[in-house]
Amino acid sequence: MTVPLICGLQASDLKSVGATHTKGFSSLSDECIHGLEGGLCASCFPKAAPEIVPGVATRASRSKSTGRAPSLRSSPSPRTVTLGGPNPTLSAKTATAKPATAKAASTVKPVRSTKSSHDNVGEQRIYHVTHIRNLAGILNSGRLLADASDAWTARPVVDLSSAPQRAARRAALVAGDDSASVACYVPFFLSPNARLWDSLLTESNDPRLSPEAHRSPTYDFVILVSTVKKLLDAQAGAEETVAASVAVANGDAAGALTRFGSAPETADRMLRSLRADQESQKIREAELLVTESFPFELVTLVGVANDKVRDAVRSIFAAEAHKPKVVVYPPWFHAVEETAAP
Repeated sequence: MTVPLICGLQASDLKSVGATHTKGFSSLSDECIHGLEGGLCASCFPKAAPEIVPGVATRASRSKSTGRAPSLRSSPSPRTVTLGGPNPTLSAKTATAKPATAKAASTVKPVRSTKSSHDNVGEQRIYHVTHIRNLAGILNSGRLLADASDAWTARPVVDLSSAPQRAARRAALVAGDDSASVACYVPFFLSPNARLWDSLLTESNDPRLSPEAHRSPTYDFVILVSTVKKLLDAQAGAEETVAASVAVANGDAAGALTRFGSAPETADRMLRSLRADQESQKIREAELLVTESFPFELVTLVGVANDKVRDAVRSIFAAEAHKPKVVVYPPWFHAVEETAAP
C-alpha cells in the first residue's frame, strides 16, 4: 500500500530525518520544504480550529440593540422606551418591528418650505425690453431714463410705447395726489414672458405698442437684465436716496385698477406676493418701477434672439468700460403657448 505524501515526503523519508525534524522540516535547516521558516508555512503548520465553548452567548452592546426584542419576563429598559414604541405585553415579533419603525421615522428629514426662496426678493430678475437701435443712446447717457426725465438730449430712435399709452402713464399717479406719475419711473418687467412683450411677439394689435414696435422684427429687440439686489445695493451706496425710489405695480402701471406698492415696506410685500407663484398671470402683468433713471452699469445680462444680433451688440459694447454678458436665449423671443382651460 502506498503511503500518502505529507508536504511532498513519504513516510520513509520522515523516518530518515529523525524524530526532531518532522512536519516538513529538513535536517539541514529550520526551513520547511516550502522554503519558509518554522511556523510560517500554513501547509506545514495549519492553524488550529478555534475552540467553541457551547452555551456562552455574546451580549450585544446597548447602542446596537435597537432591533432586539425585550424579554417578556421583565420590563424593557427605560432608555429604550420611545413614544409609539413597543408594548411589553406584545409578542417579540411586534416588539421588534415597532422600534425599527420609530427609528426610521425619526431619521426622516423634514421637508423644507419654498417660502424662503419667495421671500428672497433680492434674487428677482428685472427685465427691460428695448430696440437694438436704442442702445447707442443708452450708452451715451450711461443710463436708462424715465419718459418724463429732464435729462433727455435725444428721444429713443424706436419708441416702443404708443402715444396714447405714454399719455396714460404720464397721467397715472403712483402714490396718490401730488405724487410722481408713472412716467417718472423707468419700467421693468418681472418676467421674460411679460404680457406686453408677449403681445409684441404674437403680433397682436395691442394699443399700448407703437406702430414702429409692431413693424420691427422680433430679433431686433434686446432684453436688458438686472436683479433687485443689484439695484438696492447701488441705492444703498448712493449719497442721496430719493424717497419712493422703487415702486411695484401689480399690473399695467397705467391701468385704472392697478395697485402700487410705493413705500419700501409695501413694495417689498407686494413683490414677495408676486414671487410666490412665478407661473401666475399676475407676475406677467406686473412692473417694477425705478425713479428717474437706472445706471447701465447695473445691467448684468443682455438677452438676444440669435448669433448675428449677439455679435452686433458686442460690437456696440466694444468701446465701453462696462460690458455685460450677451447671450443668445431663443425662449425669451418666442410667445408663450396658451393652454386651454380644463
